[in-house]
Amino acid sequence: MINQVRHPIWITTAKRPTARVFAILFGIESMARAIITSVVPIQTYDLMQSERGVSILYTCMSLLGLISTLSIPLLIVRIPRRWVYTAGATSLMLGCCAFALDTLPGQAAGLFLRTFGAGTLSITLSLYIMDHIKKGELVRAESVRMATATLAWTGGPFLGVLLYTRVGMVAPFLLSIGFSLLLLTLFWYFRLSDNPALQKGPSRPANPIANVRRFVVQPRLRLAWLIAFSRSCYWSTFFVYGPILMVATGQGTLAGGLLVSLGNLFLLGSILWGKVGMAKGLTRTISGVFVLLAVALIGAGLAGESFPMLAAIMLLAGAFFCVALDTLGSTTFIRAVHPHERAQMTAVYRTYLDFSEILPAFFYSFILTFFQLGAIFIALAGLMVFTAIFVWRYLPRGL
Repeated sequence: MINQVRHPIWITTAKRPTARVFAILFGIESMARAIITSVVPIQTYDLMQSERGVSILYTCMSLLGLISTLSIPLLIVRIPRRWVYTAGATSLMLGCCAFALDTLPGQAAGLFLRTFGAGTLSITLSLYIMDHIKKGELVRAESVRMATATLAWTGGPFLGVLLYTRVGMVAPFLLSIGFSLLLLTLFWYFRLSDNPALQKGPSRPANPIANVRRFVVQPRLRLAWLIAFSRSCYWSTFFVYGPILMVATGQGTLAGGLLVSLGNLFLLGSILWGKVGMAKGLTRTISGVFVLLAVALIGAGLAGESFPMLAAIMLLAGAFFCVALDTLGSTTFIRAVHPHERAQMTAVYRTYLDFSEILPAFFYSFILTFFQLGAIFIALAGLMVFTAIFVWRYLPRGL
């Protein structure tokens, strides 16, 4: 009986991985990353005192992160998946150590290690999900997973900035390391890779270039990548330039952390967006959300540095719509990828995160040379409109 359970709920699921197990792991991983999400761009801005300088540094480190992400299948082929996952969590901890140095070389190393760690964890967890969750249950499972991360992404960014400003520069990084250690402990308890029924036979060595070619020739995978890339561009812009907007306009460091936390509060709407997607269909829902996201970005851009609080409200509205893409977007990839090439295609698909940091930061560095901060939001709105049209035209209606 449910009311007789006295031990933590995840213990009952340890031997049979379910959506709840993956939600728990994702929630703890999210907390480890969310704690320093707002701290890192603020710390980098404090060190460089230049929005353009921040963009250039993020571009360079994201390029290195892209190369490492494409190489992850090589690790998965040669090393048991559980050790690759462990390496990802360890990278998050080493990245925090680098950030704690509070130097530009430390920031560069921390950004790379954080990118590699997040990429490794994302790819391996996605493979586990595809092994254990049926395709017909993906939308519901993904909405549960995103909702579980709500606490982390709502409270984590503000808590991290609060610790950074009130306790000390090292405090948020120590807390992030603590959550990474908890993540590793639970992961090894769940023993996800020890199910003999899911062990695969020998795989041929993965060639990153061949994997990219194989990915590109599949239209449905290209479309899934575009959806993920566009919504990730919004989040990378929101996480980095939202706090910078608050600091640069005199609203304060805590205001930057609070903005990110409030934006992530909308993750509570994951369950709602999951139901909307199942009722209205993915094509109509995803394309419509991209249009609404473009409207919010144009509003934020027009408000800009002249009306920073209005710009913040429009960015928060965009965050509400972007949660729908977090909930539904990955389903388009999982339903399209072939089982025999999941590891290789997932690694290529995962590059949307690296490109969403490389390309916006690269273009923003030029835009900010001639225009104020609000211009980057208007430029990003153009991408959202393009993606909305592309999704409406090419995403299968019966998906």
